[in-house]
Amino acid sequence: MKFRTDINGLRALAVIAVVLFHFNPAWIRIPGGFAGVDVFFVISGFLMTSIIFRGLANNQFSIIKFYIARANRIIPPLMAMCSVLLILGWFYLTPVDYRTLGKHIAGSSGFISNIFYFKESGYFDAGSHEKWLLHTWSLSVEWQFYIIYPVVLVILNKIFKLATIKKILLVITGCGFLFNLYVSHQNPTYAYFLLPVRGWEMMLGGLVYLYPVQLNKNNKKYCQWLGVLLIIASYSTMGEKDMWPGYLALMPVEGAFLIILANRQQGFFNAVILQRIGLWSYSIYLWHWPLVVIGYYLSIPYFEFIGIPLSVLLGALSYHYIENRKTSAQSVSIPRQLMTSLPVWLIIIVGGLAAVVFKNNGFAVDRFPASVNNIVKDIKPTPNRVNCHVYDYQDPAKACEYYGNNIDWAVLGDSHAISISYALANRLKATDQGLKHFSFAGCIPSYGQQNNFSPCSRWYNEAANYILQDKHIQNVVLINRYSAGLYGENEGVYPRLSHRKTAQYADILTSFDRLVLQLAKTKKNVYVIEPVPEMGRSISKLFYEHYWVGKPVENIVSMSKSYYNQRNHDILHHFKHANYPANVHFINTQQALCDSSYCYAVQDSQPLYHDAHHTSQQGAEKVVSQIVI
Repeated sequence: MKFRTDINGLRALAVIAVVLFHFNPAWIRIPGGFAGVDVFFVISGFLMTSIIFRGLANNQFSIIKFYIARANRIIPPLMAMCSVLLILGWFYLTPVDYRTLGKHIAGSSGFISNIFYFKESGYFDAGSHEKWLLHTWSLSVEWQFYIIYPVVLVILNKIFKLATIKKILLVITGCGFLFNLYVSHQNPTYAYFLLPVRGWEMMLGGLVYLYPVQLNKNNKKYCQWLGVLLIIASYSTMGEKDMWPGYLALMPVEGAFLIILANRQQGFFNAVILQRIGLWSYSIYLWHWPLVVIGYYLSIPYFEFIGIPLSVLLGALSYHYIENRKTSAQSVSIPRQLMTSLPVWLIIIVGGLAAVVFKNNGFAVDRFPASVNNIVKDIKPTPNRVNCHVYDYQDPAKACEYYGNNIDWAVLGDSHAISISYALANRLKATDQGLKHFSFAGCIPSYGQQNNFSPCSRWYNEAANYILQDKHIQNVVLINRYSAGLYGENEGVYPRLSHRKTAQYADILTSFDRLVLQLAKTKKNVYVIEPVPEMGRSISKLFYEHYWVGKPVENIVSMSKSYYNQRNHDILHHFKHANYPANVHFINTQQALCDSSYCYAVQDSQPLYHDAHHTSQQGAEKVVSQIVI
């Protein structure tokens, strides 16, 4: 196929939006810049379909050669970027973060990172700025498409004529879009990250090749400009809170569809700067996100003025010296090509090293001075987080039991209950007492509410009733991230305060009071843990801000007591004036994690957190020491 300057310019339009969105410079706001990825998907679908169908039409298509050609372009730049991160991570990342980096590089090497990120969280979550390879989710989606799509077409080609296959793909694309509408509403994170929901965007790009339309000069111009306007409108009007992809993705996808359909090789897309950026777009995309993460960790003001030009520079260098390297056509056998393929060996070496880093828990020993290593080795979640914490409904009867034979304690709450459960169980073990651990991710108090009140309503009500009905359980600990439910997230907002009440504000307080009073009637003790200080940024970020510039890390302040009291004013006021019975006891987290003026991320060389608001084992021990001495 002749080189398409319009498609190359479209690549530039896509990568510029993504880069500006991620760096989020104040001088230009592109709230929907993430839609640039959707534009890339359409381009990929068009190009892959054209390659495959031309090969099938000429009876010359080879799946293996197709894979090798894609790998030669995609894998070397990706592995180069991963190698740099792996080396830098050895010197600068804490064991927990280095272990996570190893996991993510291994996932990116195997092009399954989108599945990892789907399981971990959402794309727009506050913690996303700590994931060095988050942007590779889209590469994994594309590569999965590259693997499956040609196989399906080759199979169909053995059964049907090409004209029939075109009609089948038209139907599949339509069904894929409808599936996208359904899943985007039911499970937005699944819809965002996974191929079954994203595939229609690439297939729609393929339909441009399969169903070309002949346009005159003026109509080509109008078609192209309409496409540009749709894409710009999606960048300008969409936002992180919109359901995505859903029906809104039609704007950038149809925009890209129309631009490719127009096939207009004149106009502003031919501008030299756009053509250069288009050529470098893949490598720019690869390098820009790690730079965004560096800027986040170091809190460099106006970092976009450094990060954006540096992204372009690294992208240009990567394109010229790695991505655009010449590969000679080989006449040797396919197995020999695979055995001598540079991309294959890069995946084996880099992916293998990353897997070793993950397997060895980030090499916690000998990477830092002893005084520092004693701190960073403990910046980690407490055990049983994976096994005992739930993200979707699970029968509360299957909740984890810890240690002693006499299970007379229970802990109920959201993810803040994880470390508290483990620390409390360790203290109870000496007297052969045990506990049941009930925690659901992001769960707000929902006792007495309908199942549609929150994602955890059914679970929360059943867990609470299980505890109420179990006569052996006589001591119950309740803990939630109250202010996040009442006001929303503070990470990414800190140190600003938002006191805009959520729609469920009153019902959350009512539900919590209802449960406390019900438990107090039948249980010996009810312990209500007051809000854990939410730092607004992770302990890793705070650690790096100190360590990288030579500041002491033995004591790291997380926030002022003033901020804590303002952030949690309403729930603390509610607790202070609650008319609870005498067997309801409040546990003061400030006493455990703060002094008279400040709260701490690290205190006396002990990390009190493992992220932005979840306590480490040491932090949880300080809290539960007020429950069991």
